[in-house]
Amino acid sequence: MVCHLHRHGHDVASSETSIMPIGRPTFLDLSHADAVALIRRNDVGRLAFSFHDRVDVEPVSYVLDGDWIYGRTSPGSKFSSIGHSRWVAFEVDEIKDRFNWSSVVVHGTLYILEAEGGARPSDDYAHALDVIRVLDAGDFSMSDPTSHQTQLFRVHIGDIVGRAATTSQHG
Repeated sequence: MVCHLHRHGHDVASSETSIMPIGRPTFLDLSHADAVALIRRNDVGRLAFSFHDRVDVEPVSYVLDGDWIYGRTSPGSKFSSIGHSRWVAFEVDEIKDRFNWSSVVVHGTLYILEAEGGARPSDDYAHALDVIRVLDAGDFSMSDPTSHQTQLFRVHIGDIVGRAATTSQHG
């Protein structure tokens, strides 16, 4: 059977067998250490949360610090829904192609961090600022490249699961 594909701006005629990789993919579980290393290597992930019968996924910048994922985002409806259920999922992927990838999903509890009134922010908020500034020292300053992202949060890692696929031949 021949099918016609439209891929990356080109029409391609191909048989079903020619779209399979040369080697069959192998799927495997990542060790805890490998899953943590994947999260540590990256700084953009997706935060998934639900409210009633709706699930939302938001891309966010983040930093891993111990058993916590710290991030910042714009204030909005996502955090009003999280007030009803703080249980979230957080995902980070490294994708080379459809049969060579790694993915980690964290389940945990999200905490919204408030600066609190007064001259001195809370210790948790101050620590979050220090952690987030690893991404960009200008965060929350006059030179902040994403000044609209004023909401800090952290997710406590409850469990972490990593999966990968590869077509590499390891002897």
